Amino acid sequence: MLPGPTALRRNLMDAQAAPTTAAPDAASPHHPAGPGPGAGASAAPGAAATLLTVGLGTLLTLMAFTAPATTLADTAHGLHSGAVAQTWMLTGTPVGLAALLLTMGSVADARGRRRTFGAGAVLLVLATALSAAAPGTAVFLAGRILQGVASAAVLAAGLGLIADTHPAGRHRVRALGVWGATVGGGIAVGPVYAAVLTQVWGWRSLYWGLALLAVPVAALTAAVPESRAAHTRRLDLAGAVTLGAGTAALVAGFGESRGGWLRPAVLIPLAAAVVVLAVFAAVERRVAEPMLDPALWRSPTFLAAGVGALTTGLAVVGLFSYLPTMVQGVLGTGAIATSLLFVVWSGVSALFALLSRRLAPHMGADTQAALGLAISAFGQGSLYGMHVGGSYGRLFPGLAVAGVGSGILNAALARLAVASVPAERSAMGSGANNTARYVGSALGVALTVAVATAAHGHSPAAALAAGANHAFLLSAAACLAGAAAILLLARLARRQAAVSGAATAIAARPVPASSPQQVPPTPASSPGSARRG
Repeated sequence: MLPGPTALRRNLMDAQAAPTTAAPDAASPHHPAGPGPGAGASAAPGAAATLLTVGLGTLLTLMAFTAPATTLADTAHGLHSGAVAQTWMLTGTPVGLAALLLTMGSVADARGRRRTFGAGAVLLVLATALSAAAPGTAVFLAGRILQGVASAAVLAAGLGLIADTHPAGRHRVRALGVWGATVGGGIAVGPVYAAVLTQVWGWRSLYWGLALLAVPVAALTAAVPESRAAHTRRLDLAGAVTLGAGTAALVAGFGESRGGWLRPAVLIPLAAAVVVLAVFAAVERRVAEPMLDPALWRSPTFLAAGVGALTTGLAVVGLFSYLPTMVQGVLGTGAIATSLLFVVWSGVSALFALLSRRLAPHMGADTQAALGLAISAFGQGSLYGMHVGGSYGRLFPGLAVAGVGSGILNAALARLAVASVPAERSAMGSGANNTARYVGSALGVALTVAVATAAHGHSPAAALAAGANHAFLLSAAACLAGAAAILLLARLARRQAAVSGAATAIAARPVPASSPQQVPPTPASSPGSARRG
């Protein structure tokens, strides 16, 4: 019999204190995080079923996310789509993801994580089928956005389910390593799957196939224990609406930037995003139970998780989403050959996400995230030098190094996302972290496309090669900047933890009993003062 949510919550609360500023996962390399308070605790009943279901769901959402990467030209040709619509084919799913990830995390914590995950899996079936059957570009893009909404429910609730059934310590580190591997695996498998099915049966077949694959994920959800926050919070409807609208407008503005940044189609959504997100911030400061507690913005660990996720989307996901198009345009490779680039990068990423659990006893999650970004920067910078007639295989070493960094980074960000918020709001923490990632990816795709298509050359392929090299250097620089920011925030978190610990020790120090001679006489009780009176 599966345990009820109360029993699962008790297991988790016994296993893990809920940090808000500094967590064991954010420990310094000089004071490394050990196995953690839950090292001796066993995983909760249903943990294996939860990890399997969440892993498959995450794998599938990433496959859907990367499906257009190697099939963009075929899909655009089949739907008679223009250049701006092609950018939207890449950013449509991030719109849905970014707009609703945080909302879905809050809904999952309050209404049930399994329920939210299952609803997301069912919606993924329907949305992917809608894209498969789309008669034109508009319906196809609507399906892609709905895939993002479904993926938001799966990703936000999934990490919360893992945190609830796997106590802090080695069980959770191993489970989150597996989760990080499914992220890399989905990115690796998705483009190959899409390229093969498109070549054999046409681009629609890959979406029909994804819809069928989502059916068993929805069915497996029944074996997952339900869980929710111990304190049921009211849904912050005003916050959900303003955050969703503001984020969607922000990503929409980025998506329209391919035709130029100063057009009304770009400036109006971006201006609207600034206004609506400012309203969201005001709402969160005034509502009794905010969806995103403003106090979290004072937590360096929470900020480090957000910076790491934003940089990952901006500099890693953004670049690799458009890399196949650049490689095909410069080197003339086919879709299947290009998809092998993803196999190298994401295959290595999946492997090192699994192996990264060996780093947990030696460095905190924030240090690990900074290391992952630094390695990614080296790998992406190594791609520089692509030119017309160049070697296809020359890209593999840089992609492999970048894959090492991505694997270390994905596992670290999952740890940071869970450790940076109270335990009962783990799904919200996952939603906030993934919101930053996919807002970053939408901006990253737009910037990569803008940089790659802005260069000049004696031929279109030569111009694209020059632009691609600029994009490689830009993404590497962004990774290094993100790594530096995380390290600074990690130092601030440890300084705050040290000050807080010292203050707690002083407050807890016993006060010695004073003897009568040690108590100074007060003016009212002093004999001299009485006589003077």
